[in-house]
Amino acid sequence: MNFKSLALMFTLRIGLGPICFGQEHDYPIRPVPAYRVRLADDFWWPRLEVNRTATIPLSFQMCEETGRIENFKIAGGLSDADWTGGFGFNDSDVFKVMEGAAYSLMTHPDDKLRAYLAELIDWIAAAQEDDGYLFTAYTARDRIADPRQLRCCYPRDNKKWLSLKDSHELYNLGHMYEAAVAHWQATGDEAFLNVAKKSADLLVDTFGPGKMEIPAGHPEIELGLVKLYRATHDERYLELAKFLTDIRGKPSDERPELWGEYNQDHKPLVEQDAAVGHAVRAMYLYAGATDMAALTGDRALAETVDRLWESVFARKAYVTGGIGATSEGEAFGKDFQLPNESAYSETCANLATCFWNQRMFLLHGDAKYIDMLERALYNSAISGIALDGTTFFYPNPLASGGNYVRSKWFDCACCPTNICRFIPSVPGYVYATRDDTLYVNLFVAGSADMELNGGTVHVEQETAYPWDGRVTITLKPETSGQRFELRVRIPGWASNRAFPSDLYRDLDNAKDRRARLRINGKQFDATTRGDGYASISAREWRPDDVVTLDLPMSVRRVVADEQVADDRGRVALMRGPIVYCIEWPDVPGGQVSNLVLPDDKALATEFRRDLLGGVQVITGLVYRIGEGLEAQKGGGSKRVPFTEEITFTAIPYYAWAHRGPGQMAVWLARTTDAVNKPAN
Repeated sequence: MNFKSLALMFTLRIGLGPICFGQEHDYPIRPVPAYRVRLADDFWWPRLEVNRTATIPLSFQMCEETGRIENFKIAGGLSDADWTGGFGFNDSDVFKVMEGAAYSLMTHPDDKLRAYLAELIDWIAAAQEDDGYLFTAYTARDRIADPRQLRCCYPRDNKKWLSLKDSHELYNLGHMYEAAVAHWQATGDEAFLNVAKKSADLLVDTFGPGKMEIPAGHPEIELGLVKLYRATHDERYLELAKFLTDIRGKPSDERPELWGEYNQDHKPLVEQDAAVGHAVRAMYLYAGATDMAALTGDRALAETVDRLWESVFARKAYVTGGIGATSEGEAFGKDFQLPNESAYSETCANLATCFWNQRMFLLHGDAKYIDMLERALYNSAISGIALDGTTFFYPNPLASGGNYVRSKWFDCACCPTNICRFIPSVPGYVYATRDDTLYVNLFVAGSADMELNGGTVHVEQETAYPWDGRVTITLKPETSGQRFELRVRIPGWASNRAFPSDLYRDLDNAKDRRARLRINGKQFDATTRGDGYASISAREWRPDDVVTLDLPMSVRRVVADEQVADDRGRVALMRGPIVYCIEWPDVPGGQVSNLVLPDDKALATEFRRDLLGGVQVITGLVYRIGEGLEAQKGGGSKRVPFTEEITFTAIPYYAWAHRGPGQMAVWLARTTDAVNKPAN
C-alpha cells in the first residue's frame, strides 16, 4: 500500500483510529497519526527499533512457548493439544502483540512479519464460533485437563457471558478489535477486521436495553468498539460502547449486586468523583468515557472525567507519573497514600495514563494533559522495559532495598505485551491539529506532514531533547504565505511548575527558569495564555521559517505536599521532564537509604555517553549518616553516630536496575530526621 492510500485511510493517530467526518460530535483536536511522523532522534528512534527487532519477536516467541497461540488452534480444531495457561485473558496478550506488529508494519514493511500475522489471523478465525463468539478458554473447555487452573476466568455454569466480572470475555475482545483495526490500517487486508465485525455484531445482538445489561468487569471493550466504529462507521458499535459505559454501577436483573470499587462499579460513573479500585481498569474506563464524552456530546461524562482526572493527578499520582499505590488489588490507595518502596505503579497503568491524558488533551486542548503524558512517557512508562527490550518490570517502585530485577516474562503478561503496542505509537503524540492550528506537543527530532485548513505543512524538528532544551522547528508550508496558528507547548516544569497540581512543587522558583522563543532569530513572547501554549497566531508562514524554543534545563529540587507522609522531609531531583534516582553503584559503599541531601548543596550535570545508553547525570556531594564503633578507655567499644560527606551520581529513573540488584531511591532525605523514617 502506498503513502497516498494510507493517507486516505488514516485521519487520526494509530492510538485512536480514523475520524468519521460529518458526524455531529468528535474531539475538536486531532493528533497527527504516527505513520506521518518520522523520528530521527537519539532517544526515541532507537527505542522504536528495539521494540521492532527485539521486543515484538520475543513476545511472539513467548506467546508460542506458553501456549497462548496454540490455544487458538486448539479452539479451532486445528490442534490435538490440551488448552494451557492459567488465565482466560491470555488471548489478549496475542492481540496486543499483533497490534504492535501492525504498527511496526506501517513504517517498516516486512513480508515475513505480514505472512506470520496472516497465519495467526487464520487460526483466530478458526477459533471463532459460528455466531461470532471468541474466547478460547470456553470454546476449548473440553480440552482443559483441570478447569480449576483457570484462575478467576472461567465462564460460570458452563454458559457464556455469565461471569463478566472476572471472565475477561469482553476485555479480550476489546484488544482484538484494536489489533484488527491496526492490521487493516497497516495492510488494507480485511480478514482480521471481518473477524472483529462478526464478534461485535454478536455483542450488539446480545447486549443492550432489554437484552443483557451487564458491563465488562475489566474495561477495554469500550475502547475497542470505538476504534471499530471509526473504522467501519457502524454506529451500533458506538452505541454499544456508550451503553456499557452508562450501565456501570447500575444493578440489573442479571446482576442485582454491584461489583464494588475494585471494578469502579460501586455507583454510576457520572456520580463518581474519586479514582478507586484497580488502576488499569480505571484508566481504560476513564479513557473510554472520554471517548464517549467527545463522540456523543455527553456533558455529564465530560464533567465526570474532569473530576476523576483531578482526583488522580492532584492526590494519587507519583512524581514519575505512575499510578496505583498498592499491590492489594493493583489499586489506588487513599488520597496522598503514595508509598515508595512498596509502590505498585504497574507498567500497564502507567502506559494507560498516556492513553487517557492524550484523550483529555484532544477534548480540552490544555497542555497540562500533555505535561502528565510526558511525565509518564519519560519515566514510569519506559522504566517498565530494559534498554535492550527483552526484560520487564510489572511494578515500578520508587525505592528498592535490592530485591528488584526485570523479568523475561510473567504468567500474567499484560505489561510486556502492552509495551509492544505502546512504543510504536509514540510518534502519534508529537503533533496535533485543529482547523488552522498546529500544536507542537512533544519535542523529538524528526519530520512530519500534516493537513491544515489552508493546505499541507511539512515540519522538521532538530533537538537533543530530553538532554538539551534547544528545539528548532522549521516550517515548510505547501504554499508561501499560508496562514495558520502555531501553538508550542511550554512544559509546566519550564515555568516553575513541577506538576499540574500542588501535589508536587519546585523547592525554589528561579526567575531565570523561563522558556524563550524566537521566530527567525527575533525574540517572541513565550508567555502562555493559561493553557500552557505559546501561541503564534495570524501569521503568514513562508518556507523555511524557523521557530526556536529554549527550555531551561537546570537541575530542580522537587518536594511533595506535606500530606504525602512518605515523602515528608524528602526531596526528588528533576532535570527537564526526567525524574532522577540514586542507585547503589553510584555512591561509595552502595548504600542509598541513609543519604541526606541538604537544600544548600550545589549540584552539577553532565552527559555520559558510555553510561546506560547515554544519559545526562546529576552529580554532587551528599551526607551519609550511620553508626560506627568507637574505642573506649579501658577497652571495649561503643556504637556512635557519624556523618560524612561523599560524592553521588544520580541517573534517570527509567534506567535503574540495569547494573545488578541493589538499593535505589528517588526521594532523598533533606534532613537527618528523615533518614530514620522508612521511605516506603
